[in-house]
Amino acid sequence: MTVGSHNVAVADPAVPRPPTTPCVVPLYTNASFDNPSGPTPINYTPPAGCPGPWQKVVLTVDVSMLGTNQFDRTGSIWLGGAILYFGTTQEPSVAPPSATTWHIERDVTDYSAVFAAAQSGHSDFVNYVEGPYNGKLSGSAALYFYPVVHGDAHENHGNEQGNDDNGNGHLQPRPDVVLSMNANPANGTYALNTTADQYTATYTLLPRNIERAYLDVYAQSQSNDEIWYSCNPNDQGTLSFFGCNNTAFRETEVSIDGQPAGVAPVYPWIYTGGTGNPWLWEPIPGVQTLSFTPYRVDLTPFAGQLDDGKTHTVSLSVFNANQYFSVAGNLLLYLDHGSKQVRGSVLSNTLTAAPTPKVVENLTTDANKNLTGGNITVTSKRKFAITGVVVTSHGVVQTQVAQDVAFSNSQDYSLPANSEGENILQASTVDSTTTRTDGRHTAILREHFSYPLKLDLGYFQQPDGSYQQYSDVKEQGFRQSVSLWPLLSPPVSATLDNTFDGNNTILINSAQTAITGVTNTYSDQDYRYKDSFGECYSRKISSKNNALTGWVDGAACWMGSNNLSWRDRFSQFASRAYGATVQLLP
Repeated sequence: MTVGSHNVAVADPAVPRPPTTPCVVPLYTNASFDNPSGPTPINYTPPAGCPGPWQKVVLTVDVSMLGTNQFDRTGSIWLGGAILYFGTTQEPSVAPPSATTWHIERDVTDYSAVFAAAQSGHSDFVNYVEGPYNGKLSGSAALYFYPVVHGDAHENHGNEQGNDDNGNGHLQPRPDVVLSMNANPANGTYALNTTADQYTATYTLLPRNIERAYLDVYAQSQSNDEIWYSCNPNDQGTLSFFGCNNTAFRETEVSIDGQPAGVAPVYPWIYTGGTGNPWLWEPIPGVQTLSFTPYRVDLTPFAGQLDDGKTHTVSLSVFNANQYFSVAGNLLLYLDHGSKQVRGSVLSNTLTAAPTPKVVENLTTDANKNLTGGNITVTSKRKFAITGVVVTSHGVVQTQVAQDVAFSNSQDYSLPANSEGENILQASTVDSTTTRTDGRHTAILREHFSYPLKLDLGYFQQPDGSYQQYSDVKEQGFRQSVSLWPLLSPPVSATLDNTFDGNNTILINSAQTAITGVTNTYSDQDYRYKDSFGECYSRKISSKNNALTGWVDGAACWMGSNNLSWRDRFSQFASRAYGATVQLLP
């Protein structure tokens, strides 16, 4: 990063790497994504010089946008049907001959089963160069395979379980099988236009020794749903700043064989053309804008049901979808290596098929019954528990997933003549407690997710007849805390807080035909991570007038020292004590 730069800047840390030399497998190099006739093909072969299992696998994606004007575009990378990356692009922020560039890293170690054999895949970036939209998109992607660290100083912490079959007992457990929800590996994401629409995967030959199961869920808002958090009830027509309906509440539902199985909250991602104000996101994009983090749903209570040798379906739907949500999912399975057949069942399930949101409208009108302002709120609360049991080679294991899922959105409207203001205050939280016991040992995993959003939007006529359109993001946040309480060990915990705030005002002439300038432009991103092993990272970056003004490292850490050289210590401990990979902090 360079002070004064207009190029992309993010506060997110790079993926911590083991101290071994990786083997690098390019997926594609300097590929053009302009005016595509189809996805860019990928032909993958495992690295001969780094045979698995691997300590870590990291996906890197480098993207370039060359030009002066272009929409934000959606991109994804697939291998063997599994989705490895999903995100959007930065709109141009520097002028030719320079290009707007950015770098993405993802820890994809949990998908190691996909990388064990040769696979076909594709990159699904789509960019159209036409008319004034001259921005040209290209990029490269590669996988970095890190050999196992033997005799590592950090490899033993507390109660370890889940040794792998290759004698590398210090490796953290990872899924034995990774299955896409795509029946056709050449397909990409799936569009859900209404609440009734479902994205369903049918599995006919699942392993019969599944002990644990998870689903990584993506639900990206598109088209009318892009700014869903500003939508209004259908009886209010186009009151919303962006003219969308079905209220400002969305939620992803997961089902197995038609039975409710889990809930995934929808994150309010904002793209680099988002809120109708592309200047706001230069040079700092919003939280996770360039690389989405999937929400991991624990389906372990259904493991016994999936082991019965019958055909099973896993489905996604988005409550209140209003054209449309782009969804995808990877099913992750952990197997009982000591048994060919695991038996079990779902013991209880109190999750209902659909939420029951409450909408309250307090709007004001003038003498002519024209709306002048007021407030609309929508809230939803879900509390449920799902319990299942499996009889494994190492005993009877019972798992309960208990969750409180809460959502609230409050919209304050101001509607004077020729003007409109909408102030949004939204909160989305999940409090989850997963209890796993085998009769001798008990592990309790507690997770908290919070997606705060405070956004003020306005389009106001000025005394001289001109207009100002402002977007003021007072807070867009992603917060997560994880704590694990295994038997015979002290609890371990980790927290993450990733927050963006920024502002920009567009000046428009009185005829509303031309933009005459922008003003009051600034933004900040603050990323913080801490865990009970003493690892800590913090970085805050700031910009003004679309140029980076500086950054501060380590301010939230003890003695101001950033240390993520081995953030995996928390993940390794938690995984061993819990017997499966804990969804740990992006």
